[in-house]
Amino acid sequence: MARFDVTDAEWALIEPQLPVAATGPLPRRMRDQFNGVLWRFRTGSGWRDVPERYGPWSTVYSRFSTWARAGVFQNLMDALTAEAAARGKVGLELVSVDSTIVRAHHESAGLAVDGETLDALEQALTEEKGAPLTKQPPVLRVIQQRPVRTPVARTRRVRTGRRHDGVAGPGRMPQGSAGPEAD
Repeated sequence: MARFDVTDAEWALIEPQLPVAATGPLPRRMRDQFNGVLWRFRTGSGWRDVPERYGPWSTVYSRFSTWARAGVFQNLMDALTAEAAARGKVGLELVSVDSTIVRAHHESAGLAVDGETLDALEQALTEEKGAPLTKQPPVLRVIQQRPVRTPVARTRRVRTGRRHDGVAGPGRMPQGSAGPEAD
């Protein structure tokens, strides 16, 4: 048993919550695979880095994927919380959310709603609460204005003169030429 693997007492609480097929052989290494899943998430490593003592990494991942789709981890959490409550060891003061890992998308800072939708929401609020809007707290209206782009007039500049090698370039007239107006 490795350093952070579940103890026998912990496994006695966890094992009944893990699904076993009604028919077929019992999984031989379910405890090892569970410990492999815990190891992977505790270390933040990739699945291919799971140590061999937990079994092949693909089996550990397959077991995790099956359990996750079946809702086993939520059921396990509910069962362990209920067991702790039955023992009188549940304390919400131990629950902590660290703001360094809880992040919001930069667009979650505000909601831009067009005027018609906001008016409809205010009307629905008035009808539901039965109170005029003047007695309700003001709703912040956010109007997102797009920058006005002014079209830039593009002009083509015709250059006259010679290049340094004396050859007329595009848009240039050769030296001594009077141009089309001379005819």
